[in-house]
Amino acid sequence: MTSLVQVTVAGDVSEAEQIQEILAAAGIDSHLEPAVEHDPEALDDPPLKVLVPEDEVELARDAIEALSAADEELEETE
Repeated sequence: MTSLVQVTVAGDVSEAEQIQEILAAAGIDSHLEPAVEHDPEALDDPPLKVLVPEDEVELARDAIEALSAADEELEETE
């Protein structure tokens, strides 16, 4: 079994799901886990770690970086 490695931290569930969609489109399996210990009184939208198999870390980072670059270009044109 390949160990999982954190490639980024998503600020909330919707951002984590967006990153997972990008990774899935690149053929990379990903998993989410809480980035901080859950506080029962906190909101239910905590930051999440995005984990991928160790042998796909570079591909995952490239895919996430491409997403970030595309977002920046979109913001500049608005």
